[in-house]
Amino acid sequence: MLVCCLLFDILAAMSAIIDQIIRSKRKTIAIIIQPGGMVIVRAPLKLPERLIHSFVDSKSTWVNRKKAQLMQRPALPVRQFADGERFLLLGRQIPLRVVSNQGAALALQNDFILARKAQPQALLVFEKWYKAYAMKVLTERVEYFSTRHGFRYENLRITSARTRWGSCSSRGTLSFTWRLVMAPLDVIDYVVIHELAHLKIKNHSSVFWAEVARLLPTYKQHKDWLKKNGHFLTLGEEG
Repeated sequence: MLVCCLLFDILAAMSAIIDQIIRSKRKTIAIIIQPGGMVIVRAPLKLPERLIHSFVDSKSTWVNRKKAQLMQRPALPVRQFADGERFLLLGRQIPLRVVSNQGAALALQNDFILARKAQPQALLVFEKWYKAYAMKVLTERVEYFSTRHGFRYENLRITSARTRWGSCSSRGTLSFTWRLVMAPLDVIDYVVIHELAHLKIKNHSSVFWAEVARLLPTYKQHKDWLKKNGHFLTLGEEG
């Protein structure tokens, strides 16, 4: 009886580390720490839960350190979507101008984002606009590098992922979060090349990183930029 109780306590302690498990056809386990400290684990479909918890428990020092780092970050300002407020786009802070005589809900013009007055669902309007802009920019960059380096992909998707900048499916579909379009173009290019390289090499082995380095010798500085500044690529909806 005592042994059973101890085992239950151990499993409960391990379970407390994980807030959510997302299963898919992936082959490896990935631990994602959300800005608010939430721990999400992506795992293979048939991997036993006890092995997932065991893996995460073995990384508990790293998980706790990352959570502490995230909690120390200054809170992002609450968006008012008011005249003069600035929004990140391609690494630049673009000021917002609220106007009355405009047909489109949002438009980019002369280094300003122009917004039509009286939009109660401003966050949704901005997100929709960013998604469309991201599709345009990322399609251009993927086509450019695909043509230049001879890559062939099946499809391109824009997602609302909060921390996963891009992914490449086994069928050749490239996915990118719309938040990525807030980053500088060099950083966007790094993520594009990263996912294109996955069309050939499905893992993150030394061979994969050598391929990324061949395509983009400066990739490390862009990877580091994302690690340090990625939490700023948001409209503030994470709160």
